[in-house]
Amino acid sequence: MKSAINIQDQVLNQLRKDNTNCTVFLLNGFQIRGQIKGFDNFTVLFESEGKQQLVYKHAISTFVPQRNVQLDLDNQQ
Repeated sequence: MKSAINIQDQVLNQLRKDNTNCTVFLLNGFQIRGQIKGFDNFTVLFESEGKQQLVYKHAISTFVPQRNVQLDLDNQQ
């Protein structure tokens, strides 16, 4: 039986590995522009202009990467 695909983690990990700049829209309308440095089940660590921000995932509305994220969803284990 195939395990469930976790697209959220795959996208965040690819953005982190590629150092892709992205804009993150928070639920309160605030925007963060920077790079993802790490993440866990509840938070995402961003770096922007030399400063780091730890943001709770429940406060995030949308990620908009500067370039498309390449995922291989067919070859999941």
